Amino acid sequence: MNWDQIEGNWKEFKGKAQNQWGKLTDDEVDRVAGRRTELAGMIQQKYGKSREEAEKEIDNWMARH
Repeated sequence: MNWDQIEGNWKEFKGKAQNQWGKLTDDEVDRVAGRRTELAGMIQQKYGKSREEAEKEIDNWMARH
């Protein structure tokens, strides 16, 4: 699966994203609206991770879905 598919079907994936990154609120996940850079930024902010760590987590999450 590629990110375009996730972005296009964000309503389906936002619950899965929130399960993965539980510190993100409903509003934050809605604001992401499927934009990968927004999601990476939120993960960095909430979890204190580097951009590379956030991107790797997103890649791993995407590979499972």
